[in-house]
Amino acid sequence: MNIIDLSDDDILAAANPMWDDLVRYSNEGEYGKFIRNFSYDLLFGLNEVEVGKQFAKSELTRSLDPKYDFLGLIRRGQHVTVLYRMRSTKKSGEWLGRLVLGYDKDDEIKIFGASIF
Repeated sequence: MNIIDLSDDDILAAANPMWDDLVRYSNEGEYGKFIRNFSYDLLFGLNEVEVGKQFAKSELTRSLDPKYDFLGLIRRGQHVTVLYRMRSTKKSGEWLGRLVLGYDKDDEIKIFGASIF
């Protein structure tokens, strides 16, 4: 199964709750819960010590506004990128949120990438 074959609505039905969780657990500093929907490949490639330090010290990632705007989808290969406009409760301005989804080895939709720019 390939995620790019799903409708926009089906992709967003999976993506938005995962993004909500990422924002919530990022704000709460709950790293273990933050990574729970990550794919095996993403977890395997992370330097958890370094990521944990960045996660704990970033003012932006600890003050994300839970209200966001969906901007669009980009389908490529075996993954879809979901783009969000993000704001902070402490910093002025806007940021681009990026969530990359695909099917893992167990045919479950998982996170293959997530970032704020």
